[in-house]
Amino acid sequence: MLGWSINLFRIRGIQLALHASFLLLLAYVGWEGWRDGGWEGAAWSVAIIGAFFTCVVLHELGHCFTAMHFGIGVRRILLMPIGGMAEFDSIPREPPRELLMTLAGPAVNFAIAALLWVIVRSPGRWAFSSYEANAVGFAHTLLHWNLLMGTFNLVPVFPMDGGRIFRALLATRLPYLRATFWAATVGKVLAVIAALVAIFWFHAYLTAVLFAFIFFAGETEYRAVKRREIEDAHWREVMVRFYATPPPEPPPLLTTP
Repeated sequence: MLGWSINLFRIRGIQLALHASFLLLLAYVGWEGWRDGGWEGAAWSVAIIGAFFTCVVLHELGHCFTAMHFGIGVRRILLMPIGGMAEFDSIPREPPRELLMTLAGPAVNFAIAALLWVIVRSPGRWAFSSYEANAVGFAHTLLHWNLLMGTFNLVPVFPMDGGRIFRALLATRLPYLRATFWAATVGKVLAVIAALVAIFWFHAYLTAVLFAFIFFAGETEYRAVKRREIEDAHWREVMVRFYATPPPEPPPLLTTP
């Protein structure tokens, strides 16, 4: 255990870790299931949440494997109650590479949903409460969740996948820092609106917490990019001065008559 995270195992060298608060989520879900259906309900609820976060891991692995293809190191995947987060050594500043890295995550969710659609077909009603507690209902629930996950991640709220896609598209026309600024600014506005809608319209407080986290994460990443730009500019100036300054003249050699 490192800090508030628990290391589980590695997948192709990528450390999978669990935030300690995730255990609270499992306990809460299990308790809710037990209250509604006893031990069978608890087992069903924990199995559903476990399968959902397995899809979250697959989503993040889509990002990670694409990053590794471009030679980018991946530190770990961290699972939290609000979702998953992959930690990279760097983010490519080439818009085509960032687009491919970003799209790989939702593409995994849509591929899972398509596979489940072929196997169990579409459910009669798109509502979690209407799915039966059996294998088909389990598959329909995962089908529903993967469609939601893939679509939700395409919302242009930076630094979610949709926000990164927006930043990559802006970076084809604007400097990278400026593109990050506008992606983060638009993302913060949308995050505030989404959080308010989640609270006052749907009473989905956990979703509101998620958008609050996204709001601050976007600002944090923008500041990190800005700091990196300043550091790079400083070192470019140092190197220019170093190479532009001619070396001192060597002292004349003393010769003896």
